[in-house]
Amino acid sequence: MNRRAALKLGLSAAALSAFRASAQTPIQAADAPEPRLQIESGATLRMLRPVRFVQPDEEVFRANAAKFTQKTGVQVRVDFVGWEDITQQTAVTANTGAGPDMIIGFGDAPHIYQDKLVELSDVAEYAGKRYGGWLALAERYGKKHGTNSWIGLPFGATAGPTVYRKSAVSAAGFDRIPDDHAGYLDLCKKLKAANKPAGFALGNAVGDGNGFANWLIWSHGGFLVDEEGKVAINSRETINALNYLKELYPTFVPGTLSWGDISNNRAYAASECWMTANGVSLYFSIKNDPATAPIAQDTEHQELPKGVLSASPMAGLTLNAMVFKHSRYPNASKAFLQFMLEREQYDPWLNANLGYWAHPLANYDASAVWTSDPKVALFRNTMRSTFYNGYKGPLSEATGAATADYVMVQMCAAVASGQSTPEAAAREAERRARRYFRR
Repeated sequence: MNRRAALKLGLSAAALSAFRASAQTPIQAADAPEPRLQIESGATLRMLRPVRFVQPDEEVFRANAAKFTQKTGVQVRVDFVGWEDITQQTAVTANTGAGPDMIIGFGDAPHIYQDKLVELSDVAEYAGKRYGGWLALAERYGKKHGTNSWIGLPFGATAGPTVYRKSAVSAAGFDRIPDDHAGYLDLCKKLKAANKPAGFALGNAVGDGNGFANWLIWSHGGFLVDEEGKVAINSRETINALNYLKELYPTFVPGTLSWGDISNNRAYAASECWMTANGVSLYFSIKNDPATAPIAQDTEHQELPKGVLSASPMAGLTLNAMVFKHSRYPNASKAFLQFMLEREQYDPWLNANLGYWAHPLANYDASAVWTSDPKVALFRNTMRSTFYNGYKGPLSEATGAATADYVMVQMCAAVASGQSTPEAAAREAERRARRYFRR
């Protein structure tokens, strides 16, 4: 990708640097027979995907789509929509049988609409053989439960570890973030006393709200459904987690009950919040702004506390591509997704995201992005997580619906706000979840 080509595609210097970084660390690719995808005559494609959190993401994604058009003659229109809108638009597309050919949605979306989707096993098996195999979270979200049939193609995931100001944590008497609940609570109390409070989203936020609620329950040993898919949220472990939240929430910066996915970014950048949970986009947004660069220098990342578990329970918010049966051009759609996962396109996009979206295929461990900044390295293993929306049960339409309805988040918010006791909130979450899992 030279400067002339970059200008033709409208790439910024940051996006061009992503292509150059990728060229310095070639990703290994094994010989594997490609799927036989005869692109339909006159094919044109439309895709929806979530809006970027890191600007070069969108630029490089569009540039890669333009490369596909140059190679195949297939015009591709990519529309970027808000995170809160992508779930609604996916539902409308699936239920009306009209609209975009492809959507990159979140996590378990393909499992909600599996009967509306084109199977993608040929592309998934090819990509797995070529790039060292799919990582655990990608397999979980990509395959229909209990089968080897792929209904989604995961493109990456973003983790939400603890993001904190090192100076504030050190002043509170800690060398690092404690891994146990008692230590974490003690740290948050001391940060509050120092007028440098923590803050975690308790609003209906796709990434941050779900991420915090899931961590809270899972780290106490609770879960929405058991291995057989039976609703199990109303448990002793959940009650313990919600009682813990009653102590933790008063240490938060005001307003977290209404926080969306951008709210903690703004509070942290304004030094209103000194510890939160977020993807790497927060770090790079403050690093690249001279006004907040000193905050970035003081910022560190660490996995969320393990609590009673042996590993930190962080489920990466996953981008998951799907092709709809109503598309007149299913082969062209699959060819496009395959093209976007090839190293010539995928690795520059991975670098453009600065570590915000972590790769689903093992060979991309070698990407230059993971050594570009020591504070990014933690995110490389995001898709090796064994935690997912609906943990511990099988992914299904019900798990996706419960997540989309914020059952876990609103249970936690009800306790934090004082509207419900832990026992009443757990019962209500159980009642709401059963509506979906009874189907």
